[in-house]
Amino acid sequence: MKFRPCIDMHQGKVKQIVGETLNTDQGAVVENFVSSYDSVHYAELFRKDKLVGGHVIMLGGGNEEEAVRALNAYPGGLQIGGGIHAGNAKHYLEQGASHVIVTSYIFRDGKLDMDNLNAIVAEVGVDKLVIDLSCKERDGKWYVVTNQWKQFSDFEVNEDNIRFLERFCDEFLIHAVDVEGKQSGIQQSLVSSLAQWVTIPCTYAGGARSLEDLALFKELSGGKLDITIGSALDIYGGKLPYEQVVAYCDEE
Repeated sequence: MKFRPCIDMHQGKVKQIVGETLNTDQGAVVENFVSSYDSVHYAELFRKDKLVGGHVIMLGGGNEEEAVRALNAYPGGLQIGGGIHAGNAKHYLEQGASHVIVTSYIFRDGKLDMDNLNAIVAEVGVDKLVIDLSCKERDGKWYVVTNQWKQFSDFEVNEDNIRFLERFCDEFLIHAVDVEGKQSGIQQSLVSSLAQWVTIPCTYAGGARSLEDLALFKELSGGKLDITIGSALDIYGGKLPYEQVVAYCDEE
């Protein structure tokens, strides 16, 4: 189990928001934290602590320049997602991203778009691609939601579909939408299922708020999954000491 840090960008600033509130009405966005530091500050912190495989996420437009500055500050140490498509993916790799992360680009009109998936694989290769599956529960099953988490797709997150997608990517990034940004605890059933299904690196995001949550996550996943924590960390306005999380995961 590794700790994967994050740098979330919104309107050109490093923020932590409740993801479900992100939509076209900017007044409706619930901000947990707006940093006085720029993206480079966090990239250099993660580089100093030798944390690799974290992600920079561009939430909407106006974040590209600041996101690239983070990639430049930590070449090969960060992945990038948000508005990534076959036409711009190589640019971000050239700027220092280790991988590009895709979600809405490969899910169009509520369905998996194989043309777009094949196009970005052809552009960057399987070994540079992370597929982000933002998961929301409905009728006891998990489905991918897209378009800033407002639209359910018909793509069920289950063992067969995970196994299918593993042929096209190097890693998964899994967002538990129902708990993302709410510091309400991890989505236990999703964590347990993912640990049984995945055979490639997989990072879970959503709800972790304490070292006890990390211990529970490790127990449920058997140490097979990595985890990212955002709003709960003291570096993002929360109460959970970042240094304790790094130390805890280093011991694992």
